[in-house]
Amino acid sequence: MLKKAADLLRKTHGENEAEAHCDGPCGVYDPASARIAAEASLSMTKKILALAHPDSSNGAAMAGYLNTMSRYIQIKEEQTHLCKEELLVLWTDFFKPVHLEKHPNLHDIFWKAAKLCSAVKVEVSLEHAQELMDAIKQIHGIFWGIKGRDVTWYTAS
Repeated sequence: MLKKAADLLRKTHGENEAEAHCDGPCGVYDPASARIAAEASLSMTKKILALAHPDSSNGAAMAGYLNTMSRYIQIKEEQTHLCKEELLVLWTDFFKPVHLEKHPNLHDIFWKAAKLCSAVKVEVSLEHAQELMDAIKQIHGIFWGIKGRDVTWYTAS
């Protein structure tokens, strides 16, 4: 019955082509949100590595240490996951086949950036956290180049 109604509408009104670049075609994309999340992950990684372990016989100091460490880890986990989500939305919703013609390694760049997000979550690696920032800087350059704009890369810290 629904097919008959759709066929009738097409016959009487013709077919219009609709285009949208994503599920909700707002047109607002910016790799800055991924950068901010990755930068928070990098910051938390640095804080985790710098946190001094107290004398385990000092209960209050150990409780404070464990509380701080767990908070740093939670923030790193959340921000790295957010970074991955932001990258995946940018990759799957903004970039189109025409962009691959100019940037044939685009899929590889995003795939590696997403894998770096996983590594940053799993490990406490300053190297991987910085590699993630570097990957997002590369994506930033490609994105704004496609948009024909010269947007300076910067970090908040």
